[in-house]
Amino acid sequence: DSMAGGAAADERTPLLATDSSDRRPLSFLAGVIAWEKLHTFERVLWRVSRGNVFLRYAEIDKNDMQQTEDTYVHKCVIMIFFQGPQLEARVKKICEGFGASLYQCPKAPGERQAMLVNLATQLQDVRSVLTQTANHRLQLLESIANKLHPWTIQVKKIKAIYDTLNMCNVDITQQCLVAECWYPVADFAVIHAALHRGQVSSGSSIPPIVQHMPITKTPPTYNKVNKFTSAFQNIVDAYGVASYREVNPTPFTIITFPFLFAVMFGDCGHGTIMMLFALFMVLKEKELAFMSRGEITGTFFGGRYIILLMGLFSMYTGLIYNDCFSKSLNIFGSSWNISAEFDGTGESSSVALSVDDDFDRHNPYPFGLDPIWQLSTNKLTFTNSFKMKLSVVLGVMQMMFGIILSLFNYVHFGDYLSIFTQFIPQVLFLGLIFGYLTALIFFKWIVVEAGFHASIGGPPSLLITLISMFLSPGSVSNSLFEGQTQIQVVFVLVAVLCVPWMLFVKPIVLYFRHQNSVMTAEDVEALPLNVNEDEDMPESGSDHEDSKRQLRSPVNSDSTEREEFNFGDIFVHQAIHTIEFCLGCISNTASYLRLWALSLAHAELSEVLWTMMLHIGLHWGGPLSIVIIFVTWAIWAVLTVAILLVMEGLSAFLHALRLHWVEFQNKFYQGEGYKFAPFSFVTLLNAEED
Repeated sequence: DSMAGGAAADERTPLLATDSSDRRPLSFLAGVIAWEKLHTFERVLWRVSRGNVFLRYAEIDKNDMQQTEDTYVHKCVIMIFFQGPQLEARVKKICEGFGASLYQCPKAPGERQAMLVNLATQLQDVRSVLTQTANHRLQLLESIANKLHPWTIQVKKIKAIYDTLNMCNVDITQQCLVAECWYPVADFAVIHAALHRGQVSSGSSIPPIVQHMPITKTPPTYNKVNKFTSAFQNIVDAYGVASYREVNPTPFTIITFPFLFAVMFGDCGHGTIMMLFALFMVLKEKELAFMSRGEITGTFFGGRYIILLMGLFSMYTGLIYNDCFSKSLNIFGSSWNISAEFDGTGESSSVALSVDDDFDRHNPYPFGLDPIWQLSTNKLTFTNSFKMKLSVVLGVMQMMFGIILSLFNYVHFGDYLSIFTQFIPQVLFLGLIFGYLTALIFFKWIVVEAGFHASIGGPPSLLITLISMFLSPGSVSNSLFEGQTQIQVVFVLVAVLCVPWMLFVKPIVLYFRHQNSVMTAEDVEALPLNVNEDEDMPESGSDHEDSKRQLRSPVNSDSTEREEFNFGDIFVHQAIHTIEFCLGCISNTASYLRLWALSLAHAELSEVLWTMMLHIGLHWGGPLSIVIIFVTWAIWAVLTVAILLVMEGLSAFLHALRLHWVEFQNKFYQGEGYKFAPFSFVTLLNAEED
């Protein structure tokens, strides 16, 4: 036993120690270091200590770190074992150099256990505090989020109010604010009542004072609109805001714009779809208010009333054309009897209609085109002639209406010279040429019957008649009525005389007016010389100088006008206006033929889609006929909406817009004003959202 005990004691004795007095206790340091620095840190410790340092490390779990993704740093716990104070100092310097954080750790196991328990308790408390803080912060942010929008609106309103108040001036008493602003005269009572309510609510003892001020600046233009008329007013304002007190074309555009669109888009079926789409947006406008925030959806939602009227007018013109998805509706029964054209099977290879056929002249189709034209091989020839003449008639009527509206501008502004030198010759020029063409169209429709001049090929072409009216005014090869030659000669002479009337009369009248004003100014200028010769008048003094200045003031003002008047500029401007009007009457009338062209394109595209798609499915036989009908109907419906409603609708919209801006409004509308923009919280908030 004694030998066994000695052997065990020898095994526990260190090999390098000679005795127990040479033992030195191990020291250690505990800390935290970044994970990417660990391997370099380990190599430096090994080289500096020459292998006399023992390093242990453990990776820190990410879930134990109370850090966000942006501030998270991957770290690990390290424990360094060594002997001696010198080595301890070196290790601490190395840890400091690598940015490691060292922590005090008791050497006794009991103390370390107690410290661990204490740290666990503190960590639990910290986690509890962090959890409560996060919950409180979340509740606070939720309450702020609910109030953020009202707070934002309040801040914007307060900022706008103070910005407006900064435009005001303080009176000499430093107690009142003086503001100069525009306001509608019709709303004076409302504005005064609002100022009085503001005085009562603020407890002010000074009543508000509103005075009219004499001004030289042109006031802004204010047009009252509502949700129905605002879209049409925006169409007009896109061309230019009306000058102050100028005729506003918006009330007329409400009718003429969708009507011209419908002339190009005339189809009862397509118009019904468009009307139902717009009616849905109108009836659900409160639920669909969010659509106004988008660029494309906002355009459709803002123009819902325009689309509604375009759909309704398209239904009307579709009934006039008797066109519903490229098919005619036989509502009242045809006035033609073409039974002789059909064989026993009820089929006919070709049917060409003419008034020489069995046609009931005393009982025509009550409304629109007769549905029998759908079966005619000369349908396209007939509808082309009808729509082309209709386009010219509508164009001349709208241009003449625009010239008539210019009369109201001249009368309101007191420009009676322009009435005589512009309005009257413009009416005569347009009326005697293209108004005469319109009258011939109606005369040929109503009066001229079948067999007219059959020996020489029927009624004459109106286009050839109009051209011959200027090239050979004294001869008419195939007249429509008696006295046509003499009437056309008179019309041509008057129309030609209207050109120098518009070109020379106004500049000459303005020149003589200017000369009269110059002569009057020279007479006034001579008065102070007579006063100086008066012996009773003092030669010097303030009274004499004032009277002298007053007498000479008209001369000075007239000299300024004399410098501004330039006969050459006025003549050139009038020449440009005359040439533009004369050539514009021709080009604008031709421009209205787009009504015929787009109507023809729309009808032909609709017929092509029906023939190439739905017609095939409806005539398909066999067990798969239902499937084929469904597929062809789906393709036909998609193409109808995409091509005929969207693309053709947009094209017709743009052409109607051009006809109003260029052909109609340039006859009377200047559009050189600026819009009245009153202080409004609604406008302010909508602008901020945009």
